[in-house]
Amino acid sequence: MSSKVSDYVLERLRDWGVECVFGYPGDGINGLLAAWGRAEDKPRFIQSRHEEMSAFQAVGYAKFSGRIGVCTATSGPGAIHLLNGLYDAKLDHVPVLAIVGQTHRTAMGGSYQQEVDLHTLYKDVASDFVETVTVPEQLPNVLDRAIRTAYARRAPTAVIIPGDVQELDYSPPTHEFKMVPSSLDRSSWTAVPSEESMRRAAEVLNAGDKVAILVGQGAAHAREEVQHIAELLGAGVAKALLGKDVLSDELPYVTGSIGLLGTRPSYELMRDCDTLLTIGSSFPYSQFLPEFGKARAVQIDIDPHMVGMRYPYEVNLVGDAKATLDRLIPMIDSGRGREWFDTVCDNVRRWREVMERRANLSADPINPEYVAAALDPLLPDNAIVTSDSGSTANWYARHITMRGTMRGSLSGTLATMGPGVPYAIGAKFAHPDRPVVALVGDGAMQMNGLAEMITAAKYADRWEDRRMVVAVWNNQDLNQVTWEMRAMEGAPSFLESQRIPDVQYAAFARSLGLTGVRVEKPEDVEAGWRAGLEADGPAVIEFLTDPSVPPIPPHATWEQMEATAASILKGDAERGSVIKQGFKAKMQEFLPGRDKKHD
Repeated sequence: MSSKVSDYVLERLRDWGVECVFGYPGDGINGLLAAWGRAEDKPRFIQSRHEEMSAFQAVGYAKFSGRIGVCTATSGPGAIHLLNGLYDAKLDHVPVLAIVGQTHRTAMGGSYQQEVDLHTLYKDVASDFVETVTVPEQLPNVLDRAIRTAYARRAPTAVIIPGDVQELDYSPPTHEFKMVPSSLDRSSWTAVPSEESMRRAAEVLNAGDKVAILVGQGAAHAREEVQHIAELLGAGVAKALLGKDVLSDELPYVTGSIGLLGTRPSYELMRDCDTLLTIGSSFPYSQFLPEFGKARAVQIDIDPHMVGMRYPYEVNLVGDAKATLDRLIPMIDSGRGREWFDTVCDNVRRWREVMERRANLSADPINPEYVAAALDPLLPDNAIVTSDSGSTANWYARHITMRGTMRGSLSGTLATMGPGVPYAIGAKFAHPDRPVVALVGDGAMQMNGLAEMITAAKYADRWEDRRMVVAVWNNQDLNQVTWEMRAMEGAPSFLESQRIPDVQYAAFARSLGLTGVRVEKPEDVEAGWRAGLEADGPAVIEFLTDPSVPPIPPHATWEQMEATAASILKGDAERGSVIKQGFKAKMQEFLPGRDKKHD
């Protein structure tokens, strides 16, 4: 039997080392689905409950495996549904390939059922490469370029294959005019800056007395080098959220996350430094970086398109983080004084005390910070942690200590709701031998997490380590937006938009044959976590948490707290509890052990 175009697509994916494709069936990809049957499900087809979840799963897979994530969907509505996940990949610079169907060529342009102008639709999200295959000879070059471009540009790409083309007999390009051959090889390569620019960077760094380092996900493969240069420079290291797993939080000079969701020592590090080295990060919030003109700065980034636009860097080194640091480290002077280094470490110690006290404050019924703090020491050193957007991202950023080979991620730049659970599923297929924990708000869980627990139940038997713990902060409030309204808009909570139903998440999990635990009292929090981490399969642990506990930014002053309180007093339904919890949380910074000269 002759090989079809659809057969060749799967064969080429296997040749590229693709082991699984996340998707949802539809008649626009019927040819591909038939080919999957003939190929005995190689690469594996992973069925989600919704195409958007397939894209998120592909992003999670790519983030945690370092390999391309592949998703597929039918024409029209299926292709549209992929968009949010693909934009998540685009904004977080993750290699993802979308293979989507299209109406038959004979119907294109005829306002046919489910016909959508996919080139226009994908023009922005897959701007690095999007192409439609119209003849079999076109296929190898288009597919290879899509995969190669996704890797090289760290971006989503798209290949559109009309339904009738999928059913054609495959024939390769021939050696003749206007045929484009292709090749599979993706030899490794490394980009490094010029020697002259490295010397200029070293001069800036060696001249600094108070050096701060900011790392992002682009430094993830350069852990040893980042640690080495930090110790040579006597620097503190702050982490953008996407770079949370770059360095162990057990290192005394690692100040933790930066920004609104960040830590006080990271804020102090940037406020007081005289030199900044940014490695593999495009952290966009310049108000959390040193004041312009106060610090000299050097940036290292692999992408020349992304350098020099977040801060007035004196030297922009375009190159791979590991290779660049390997060449830069021998140029760094040793034997620095320890006064700045000791100050950074003292600030970190004090902050950890503050966070411990905040987590132990009473709340009604459970302090949401305590939920994350109680998990932290229980996490296995090889755990993968995903976080959804919303208030849970605050607790992930501040209370989860990265150590060992732990990994973690979330939707960093798009900051979309909903990827926490599908990221976790993607992570399980990337590392089926590792436990995964997803930290999710009740809003995100209602949005799509409940449905994706069906996916987790469907595939749990394929995972060597079956543990996938989904923790739900159940406060019946879209809490992050509620606090943003209070703090940024000066408006009380608008209950019609913010209040959400109390859903029995644990009971839903049990209805699927999974572990489900509902925790209603603080004294049961640790036992709830242990039940999830000891379960032989996916588990949902829901915690009834207090929506009045504020995610206070690290730079918040008493004046800002008073302004927020004034807005709450305008008529916020929870005004008494909110003000009480905010006052208690802020007071933890002023208890003995805190150096008040910085406040």
